Amino acid sequence: MIRRIAPIALGMALALGGCAATTAGSPVAATLTNPLLASGPDPWIVHHGSTFYFMGTKGDRLAIRQTDDLSKLADAPEHVIWTPPATGLNAISIWAPELHRIDGKWYVYYTAAEAGHDDDAHRGVFVLENASADPLAGEWIDRGRIVTGMTGLDGTVFEHGGKRYFVYSAYDGPDSVLAIAPMTNPWTLGPGETVIARPDLPFERQGGRQILEGPEFLAGPKGDLFLTYSASACWSDDYALGLLHARPGSDPLSAASWTKSPKPVLAKAPQNNVYGTGHNGFFTTDGGKQTWIVYHGNDGAGMKCSETRSPRVQRMEWSKDGMPVFPVPSRAGDPVPAPMP
Repeated sequence: MIRRIAPIALGMALALGGCAATTAGSPVAATLTNPLLASGPDPWIVHHGSTFYFMGTKGDRLAIRQTDDLSKLADAPEHVIWTPPATGLNAISIWAPELHRIDGKWYVYYTAAEAGHDDDAHRGVFVLENASADPLAGEWIDRGRIVTGMTGLDGTVFEHGGKRYFVYSAYDGPDSVLAIAPMTNPWTLGPGETVIARPDLPFERQGGRQILEGPEFLAGPKGDLFLTYSASACWSDDYALGLLHARPGSDPLSAASWTKSPKPVLAKAPQNNVYGTGHNGFFTTDGGKQTWIVYHGNDGAGMKCSETRSPRVQRMEWSKDGMPVFPVPSRAGDPVPAPMP
């Protein structure tokens, strides 16, 4: 499938590659080993109550795994919540699902293409809604396609200042760009869609394509707004995460509000045999005190954009000035701190 600042020095120093030693008699910190699953492109994790919900690209269905212990995600059964229709606008190439809790209901945003037209011109972002308290129960209602200014993929939503916004990767000529729009409800956009970033840096043009995709929102502890995105072609070993930053009080709908890190914030780690790192999500634990990133990567070079991409979780840190500090991708099998419910 075609899927695919700057405090980086501090991020490298806080690589979080393992657990700190504990003193005698103190509890041993919980750990996990990456990857969480053998396969799981475009991973997404929601922490709700004491439960972690996981979704990833399946291609022909939408499915959720539920667990109270991410180190045992592979033991959690896959619950299929939706299969596409045989025909229509959302029949094929079911990619990059995101589960969100909005106003007491569950929503899944996912990418799909029209039957018989698996190309950029017939791809878009669609929405399912479920009023049940449990996303594995109840009925999922198809709210249809989000009407965006351009065709595209990888839609996400976030709330800021009492308003909700939609960001997606839009096809604009030879480029994939990031565009933002206000929302009037969880499946409808208001006027004012704006392109806020274009692939104009070398690290965004690897693998023969000029791509920004997979935008994800991260709220800073001092009121800053951050958007990560996946840069370059997903089949490139150099697929990596970039970062946009808007200062407190900025208008998210203004392109001028966003500044771009000149280098990727999470990239391949040849020393740990991890390549093609990208398409991430964020979640918090401990009442919002701990921030975690989930992303996919390959355990080796040249593995491209296939089902070999596997999900990994590592803890994030924050610098004293409120900037996110990203971990170095951990080697497969090495223990790293595990999020606790």
